[in-house]
Amino acid sequence: MNPLAASAVSGFAATAPMTAAMNLMHRELPARERYPLHPHIISMRLANAAGMHGKLNRRERHALTLVNHYAYGTAAGSLFGLIAPRQQGPAVAAGVGYGLLVWAGSYLGLLPALGILTPATEHPARRSALMILAHVVWGASLGLLANALRGDVGAEATHSRRRS
Repeated sequence: MNPLAASAVSGFAATAPMTAAMNLMHRELPARERYPLHPHIISMRLANAAGMHGKLNRRERHALTLVNHYAYGTAAGSLFGLIAPRQQGPAVAAGVGYGLLVWAGSYLGLLPALGILTPATEHPARRSALMILAHVVWGASLGLLANALRGDVGAEATHSRRRS
């Protein structure tokens, strides 16, 4: 499969375990920190800016959050295929590094620069840790899935056996 397409599909699919991890970790936060997760806050701020927030019921707000979250995961995942088309190192390590880059670029750069969300440094430490760990899950899943879809699974082992 084309590296860009493989990474886009992988970014979409990797958003599922990321979302599950976020929801599980969110439940463990102290009550005062269990306000909506960032994908929901971001989606509602964008809906408000578009004049749509007041027109959405609870189910529609939830659906919009999921659509936006998966779309962002897909878009960010597709870029992985452009900057890392063939992995020399382990797929999980490359994916985790990329997931952390996406977190930093989004929560310390893009979202604050666009006025959508304050920088991660201004959020409670546990909530920032939750988002960092969620991006580690996303990145690890992205790396594994992208390698599998590109047909790279076992490529390093095959190459090693040929050298022996």
